[in-house]
Amino acid sequence: MNLASRMTAGTAFCVLLLGLSSAGADDWPQWRGPNRDNKVTGFTAPSTWPKELTQKWKVTIGVGDASPVLVGDKIYVFTRQGGDETTLCLKAADGSEIWHDKYAAPAVTGAPSQHPGTRSTPAVAEGKVCTLGAAGTLSCLDAEKGTVAWRKETEHPKFWDASSPIIVDGKCIAEVGTDGAGGIAAYDLTSGEEKWKWPGAGPAYSSPVLLTVDGVKQIVALTEKSVVGVGAADGKLLWEIPFKAGGMGSYNSITPLVDGSTVYYAREGTGTTAVKVEKKGDGFTASQVWSKSNSAGKYNTPVLKDGLIYGLAGGGRGATTLFCMKADTGDMAWTDSTKRGECGAILDAGDVLLALSSDSQLIVFKPSDKGYMEVAKYKVADSPTWADPIIAGNRVFVKDKDSLTLWTLE
Repeated sequence: MNLASRMTAGTAFCVLLLGLSSAGADDWPQWRGPNRDNKVTGFTAPSTWPKELTQKWKVTIGVGDASPVLVGDKIYVFTRQGGDETTLCLKAADGSEIWHDKYAAPAVTGAPSQHPGTRSTPAVAEGKVCTLGAAGTLSCLDAEKGTVAWRKETEHPKFWDASSPIIVDGKCIAEVGTDGAGGIAAYDLTSGEEKWKWPGAGPAYSSPVLLTVDGVKQIVALTEKSVVGVGAADGKLLWEIPFKAGGMGSYNSITPLVDGSTVYYAREGTGTTAVKVEKKGDGFTASQVWSKSNSAGKYNTPVLKDGLIYGLAGGGRGATTLFCMKADTGDMAWTDSTKRGECGAILDAGDVLLALSSDSQLIVFKPSDKGYMEVAKYKVADSPTWADPIIAGNRVFVKDKDSLTLWTLE
């Protein structure tokens, strides 16, 4: 989850797509896809949606809310099997195992034990697979062979790690540490050497994203008490917007959205804010565009499409409802009253939007600021679906409580 957050962690959520595209275009190599924005390319909606999806295979892989990822003909999943956190590399064609790596990991305890598995989605790039375990074990594996390049033990926040690592320019970058004492750290992808560390107030349960302004690559992340932009090359703090830390039950589990030089971030129980990041002299500034008290979910990261933000509000022990808000003002365009489970994700598939919440119902609806217009709906699992999917061509890979299933739209 990247995942934003699952139960007491953030990483968020599951859906479908399809269409014809090349293998490279099909890749979904990290949390929320190639650009961490849940936008799918090469998808063409069918003129008539089928009554049901076709199940091609289903395999048991272990418990967790971490989303699967796809590179070429290989799927990578990060789960818990018994007392071990396990990375699996599977054949996309039939779900059979190519390799696996495992290590003993502490059991998730306390209220978060309702979700005892992994929360953070792997990142695959430059021939490596990086994972962050619930208790803070940061690993880097060879993507072809599964051999361990390096592994580090870090601390974890109160509700266990859920932030998904990102790979940028030969570095694995992750939010690490415990409440009040953590930050963002970058490690050499080959050696594991720490290249830089920004010591923030403590990690959040959302995942960092990449922003480029005036040619400078920035890692944008929510922390326990602020949203920040730090230099991807050196970890230097470029800008920061502090806020009061949330109370019990507030986790900062929603991944920021990036659109050009604008950053949208939401905090459960607080609302949504848009800021514009600009180069000013030798530094950068982040100026508020708008801030609204509505439409902040809990574990549900929204998607931005054609000037509109579509998301799922609510969550946690309650249920989510779909909403649409205007990206330029933050004003609400519409809300839907149907309850859709505790957690969910929305993907931009071009002509349609697809969403799947933890109640395992995949819905297809039209992008519009006029209201919710459903096109199709499918049941895609028999247990809760807290992970985001992989979408590739006419294939839909869905991770439920402990299994991975390949569905196709035919």
